[in-house]
Amino acid sequence: MRSGRPGRWVVLAALLCAGLACTGRAWAQNTYPLNLDPVVRDGFEHFYNLDYDGAMQRFEAVLRAHPDDPMANAYVLMDTIFRELYRQDLLDTTYYARENFLSSGRKVDIPEGVRQRVEQLTDTAVNLADARIKQNGKDKDAYFARGYAKGMHAAFTTLADHSYTGAARQGLASRNDSEQVLKLDPRYTDAKMAVGIQQFAVASLPRLVRMVAGIAGIGGNKEQGLDLLRDSATHGTATRVESQTALSLFLRHDHRYPEAYTVARGLAQQYPHDFLFRLEEANLMKDGGHGPEAIAIYKRVLDDAAKPGYFTEARLQLAYFGLAETQRGQNDIRGAGDSYSKAAAQHNCSDWMRKRAALNAGEMLDKLGQRDLALSYYRQAEAAGGDQSQAADARKYMKQPYTGV
Repeated sequence: MRSGRPGRWVVLAALLCAGLACTGRAWAQNTYPLNLDPVVRDGFEHFYNLDYDGAMQRFEAVLRAHPDDPMANAYVLMDTIFRELYRQDLLDTTYYARENFLSSGRKVDIPEGVRQRVEQLTDTAVNLADARIKQNGKDKDAYFARGYAKGMHAAFTTLADHSYTGAARQGLASRNDSEQVLKLDPRYTDAKMAVGIQQFAVASLPRLVRMVAGIAGIGGNKEQGLDLLRDSATHGTATRVESQTALSLFLRHDHRYPEAYTVARGLAQQYPHDFLFRLEEANLMKDGGHGPEAIAIYKRVLDDAAKPGYFTEARLQLAYFGLAETQRGQNDIRGAGDSYSKAAAQHNCSDWMRKRAALNAGEMLDKLGQRDLALSYYRQAEAAGGDQSQAADARKYMKQPYTGV
């Protein structure tokens, strides 16, 4: 079985927990005040059921009501970024199961309008926060909003542009702002998330990469990072679910699969209609070496996806690909080939995922001795235009049948 070592240190986004209905003045002192707005909370509920359009309607309403609030801009920024990343099949951790994902050669074609919107929202949020900090250097909420926006932009830079350097510097700036928040108010638990992510991320990076990224002198500690994330996941307001997501990813990175699975399972139970949370439960079971159990979970996800309205725009190629990888690890070559083929056939599949699935389908068909059909999939994988990260391998196997595992 192919074990996973995700290099992803960035996480999906922020969520307010349903229990905030009972929040009072003490909570309001320890989180950004706008996080407690009922429309904001409703927007996050839609966001974490992957209803990005529904979330956007609510966040844009908040922005219209609070045009000069940096967090109002940050909410729209977050939804804009992750709606596009989901559309590009970039939010499944299977993609990050190899440490070299940033050098994979994948081409991500982000529409220019989306890029411009991301930059405009980021600049606006940061500038609004800057103005507040200039007026009052002890404005903890302004520091939090600025760090939040920079952290979101770092996620976009990493996943869409496959960039270490820009993302690392923005991530560090987010950490610095969050550390300033905690100096001003140690009870501001939401701010611990960005510090925890950076602590773990920096400690995980090789020294050479730190030097290239310009953060060679920055310290990091994995266990301290995990502890900060646990605290934010337990006591945070706006970053509770985000912290759980990061915690699960980082535990997976260090092969602490039982603990990671417990966190992922909790998220899947809390949000059973979140396709990605359900998918991550299966991914962790797979990477933990429990192939048959993982296959059962993937199939339950696919069964639920067949129910009208159960998921919002489920990207079935992600589930089929994960299922295929697991079947491959169990030496079910025929089953893996069928699942790779189904992944490639999905109507909303990104060009990169379609070609990746086609290449793997061809490999399985070669193993089954179905050479002509294998060649048809290799031709899909090496087709001109769009993503070309699979083309070299496809051309190699067109000349010589695949014989690997």
